Amino acid sequence: MDYQLEIKQIVDYPRCRIYREFIRTLMEDRNIRTNGSSYLFYYMTLCSYANFRSSYRRLEGISYLVAPGEWICTPVELAEWFRTKFQHQAIAILDYLQEQHYISYSRLGRGELIKFTINDWKQHNTALDYNYPCLKDVGFFFFPVASVHELISVGKCSEMDIVLDLWVHAIYNDEQVQGSEVGPVVYFRNCTGNPMTNFSDLALRWGISRATVSRVLKKLQQKEYLSLVSFTGHHGSVIYLRSYLSTMFNISDVMIDKEEVSMTFKVPIHLAESSDSDETTVKDEQITVIGDPDSVSAPPDSVSKSDIRKIVKKVAQILAAQGLPCCECVNTRYKLYPLSDCEDSNLKFTLVISCSDSRLCYEFELMLTQMEPPETAGRLASNPPYYDETAKKEGR
Repeated sequence: MDYQLEIKQIVDYPRCRIYREFIRTLMEDRNIRTNGSSYLFYYMTLCSYANFRSSYRRLEGISYLVAPGEWICTPVELAEWFRTKFQHQAIAILDYLQEQHYISYSRLGRGELIKFTINDWKQHNTALDYNYPCLKDVGFFFFPVASVHELISVGKCSEMDIVLDLWVHAIYNDEQVQGSEVGPVVYFRNCTGNPMTNFSDLALRWGISRATVSRVLKKLQQKEYLSLVSFTGHHGSVIYLRSYLSTMFNISDVMIDKEEVSMTFKVPIHLAESSDSDETTVKDEQITVIGDPDSVSAPPDSVSKSDIRKIVKKVAQILAAQGLPCCECVNTRYKLYPLSDCEDSNLKFTLVISCSDSRLCYEFELMLTQMEPPETAGRLASNPPYYDETAKKEGR
């Protein structure tokens, strides 16, 4: 009998599954910097070595019993994990985590060994008390999401802290999060269901500058840790993780199509009373609106031809930013066909984009929803309308 398996991750889950092999991969990647004052990477590294069940570790001819949530190591090993130049720097990190009650540790053999305990290990991970050899590079552990927010707020996040923060907040195939059906998207649980973010918010979250945010995200994209989809104007960006599905669910990773992503998110459009922006290269003669001479829908939800042309130009900007070359060509033609089944305030259109120099043809479905303008003191009734534009790719 055949079955179809659908995998979903709950948005408000209080903890995240982290695979030890993933942490080891990050630790071995020396191109990802750890120089920051946030302690997320250090604490998660210690958690990745903690026991699930009681076992023994033999050091210098002596066998030590290590209980669940504990591990024993040398100062040299600890400095290698944390990538500190000196052992006393690694010990200082342990001191801080102990002061904040994340761990407790003791020095054994006149300081030659370190035995540490994750304080809330049993709360988030099942403790198995029987003895069994413990492999430190395989399996997974659960990490509380609340600890992520606490630790990244301590100080400036390093590149490694940023990778882990993005990884913990990845959501895949959850109907509550927009765009998660396309791939594992980073969503910081702001109760909107929209994962779109901007560099200013990320800079505030990670304690770094906007320029540093841009540099780090571009670097991580080049190293194939993520795919960054940025929208034009002030709409923001969406971050998708690569290798997430193969690591978390042992299934094939998906290729992020930037055109598909741009069609998934509803981008609000503000139509100014002034002339069209010089940012667009699309001219009025390239656009053909099929329908009524004065409007493209029946009153009272009519959209004037001048407004609909501005919307088509805005769509062309979005598609050009996502890598559709035809939208930057002066020979491209745009034809808009109103659909007959438009109801209420949702107006549907078919947009055909074609180029006279080739046989390429793109067809999109647009849906416009008139939005209520924000209520502000002294707002004039003559202010221009707002539209919510959603485009769905139908074929090529």
